Amino acid sequence: MTHTTTSRTAFIDGSRLIVEALVQTGAEVFVGYPITPANLLYSYANRRFPTMMAAPDEITALQWMSGFATLGKLPVTATAFPGYALMVESINMALMMELPMVVILAQRLGPATGTATAGAQGDLNLVHGTVSGGFQIPTFCISNLDDCWSLSAKAVETAMQLRTPVVLLTSKEMVMTQMSYDLNRLTPLKKSTLKHYTGTEPYKPYHTDESLIPEFLPISQSTHQVRFTASTHNKAGILQNTTPEALDNTKRLKDKLDLHADFLLHYHYEEDNHAKVLVISFDQTAQAAREAVAILRQQGTKVAHLIAKTLFPIPQKYYEISALYSHIIVAEENLDGQYRRLLFGSAPNTNVSGVNAIGRMIHPDEIIEEVKKHE
Repeated sequence: MTHTTTSRTAFIDGSRLIVEALVQTGAEVFVGYPITPANLLYSYANRRFPTMMAAPDEITALQWMSGFATLGKLPVTATAFPGYALMVESINMALMMELPMVVILAQRLGPATGTATAGAQGDLNLVHGTVSGGFQIPTFCISNLDDCWSLSAKAVETAMQLRTPVVLLTSKEMVMTQMSYDLNRLTPLKKSTLKHYTGTEPYKPYHTDESLIPEFLPISQSTHQVRFTASTHNKAGILQNTTPEALDNTKRLKDKLDLHADFLLHYHYEEDNHAKVLVISFDQTAQAAREAVAILRQQGTKVAHLIAKTLFPIPQKYYEISALYSHIIVAEENLDGQYRRLLFGSAPNTNVSGVNAIGRMIHPDEIIEEVKKHE
């Protein structure tokens, strides 16, 4: 006998799924300052998080989050470009102190305050360059409602497992638009935890094993002295300027992400061994790209599709996939092809082109037209 599962279709926005996934996987504190298009995340967090703090501004929000993180309570905030710009210095601090946290960045049209009710995909250069010195923040990008659930969980897991700030990138349409969704698609989530130091020797807060991830102790415990240091420091958390040990400890922040590249890797790839063209998409534009690829295949056009869900650090896997095709099209909702340039450089390249828009979503027909130029 065949059993069928009854559909549990809901009319829902991505914000609600994101908030629920974050809480179920171990996020305990939301610290926020309301800003469009992240307002629904703020509103739902107020109802769902065990602790909710309304900060007077975005700088304070990140400082409060850092305090909660030193207690071992994973904090989350949600903002847009103007708020993220104010958070940059504190995110640098949190990266150096190796404080786990999740920052949700809901993109909107810029520059400056832009148009708060118009979506965009224009914050990639900002996120890529957040940290002085070229260090990266793990950045996951949501492409549909399934990702709102699974990538939110991955963001919490990554923040805790790697002891790092994590950016969860999304945009106005994904977090504010109501869509039909079958709740049966939601998979059970596992709560993530920090790995605590259990030794008896004096605790060195930045000492690591081969994983390059230091074990954690909250400042609230009374067994060991704990230091969280934002300036260049040695394994004990002592400021040491540019001594070899301090610089090696700083380099480790990059080496840590490189070592765990496979853990960070998330993407969706619809290959076609006979295709010449690969379409790369992410965020809301992935919806248009999915539709465009489906139409092209119905018409008999060979085309492959890569949806980037891990944006930074840029995975080597994306280059391995791209090398299989003679032409690459990157579809993104910004003027100058920010991710295209980050992936393939700013020099003219006849094998790479873009489909771009500003102030509106990209239509599948635009992607179809560009593919047909190069098939």
